Amino acid sequence: MIALIQRVLNASVTVEGETVGKIGPGLLVLLGVEQDDNEQKAQRLCERVLGYRIFGDEDDKMNLNVQQAGGSLLVVSQFTLVADTQKGMRPSFSRGAVPQEADRLYRYFVGQCQERGIETQTVSLPPICRWHW
Repeated sequence: MIALIQRVLNASVTVEGETVGKIGPGLLVLLGVEQDDNEQKAQRLCERVLGYRIFGDEDDKMNLNVQQAGGSLLVVSQFTLVADTQKGMRPSFSRGAVPQEADRLYRYFVGQCQERGIETQTVSLPPICRWHW
């Protein structure tokens, strides 16, 4: 399981002109699920994400985690994070979990975050690319 975590003042995801997920201050988490991932890895990642002290305290020192800072999470399913780009010029997504298992573990990760009392918005988009000419 791999996550790209970004501290944000606000974040949103818009699909075809409609906002499907939105938060104020907090963390934007792009989450990719790999074949060998399981609930234990999801739980560990949740603990790490919620525990990182990357928000400023009253002295502007990075000393607070997202909950202590009063932030929330926007978790976006992002299978491209597990891409293998070691060979050739075309990324391989063979390390990614099958869609049903990836969705289950994504939802498990989100549930673990919510159980710890943090407001969590979710966006689970299918892996579709559309070209516009």
